[in-house]
Amino acid sequence: MISLRLVRLIETEAAAFSDSLRQKLHTSQSAQGLGKVPERELHDRCLEIYSNLGDWLLHKSSIDVKNRFQDIGVLRARQNVPLGDVIWGLFLTKEHLWAFLERQGFLLGAVELHGELELLRLLDHFFDRATYNQTIGYDHGRESAVPSTSDAGKTQRRKEARATA
Repeated sequence: MISLRLVRLIETEAAAFSDSLRQKLHTSQSAQGLGKVPERELHDRCLEIYSNLGDWLLHKSSIDVKNRFQDIGVLRARQNVPLGDVIWGLFLTKEHLWAFLERQGFLLGAVELHGELELLRLLDHFFDRATYNQTIGYDHGRESAVPSTSDAGKTQRRKEARATA
């Protein structure tokens, strides 16, 4: 059983986590492209992860994670945020959470230690799936934003046909 005490503490402190994470994102050289994301949206995405952590880890299915993070990936592609900056944002989100857990320290009992290790395993699994699915969504967003060469050729032929008609 994961350490529900830590999960609840994270959820309780979600607003403060979100604010401090946004500060990290704004000052990170590797996430400058996230400056293209409206501030309110960035706040909401940070808050979404932290305030619903228990649900993400315990109740959401792989399909839920896939759908949510692919949608975010599509959105970031349409906002022209570089993929590396998108991924770095997720890494910072995870790193920020790990730093908090380290500050909390591990409990000494075997049951508590097992619960905290299980929490860390679930966090890794969640962020790995989020990263993968956000990348897939990003690719889909880029593909839908750029006309294919065959579409471009058809458009050119239509223009030429209109010009000669």
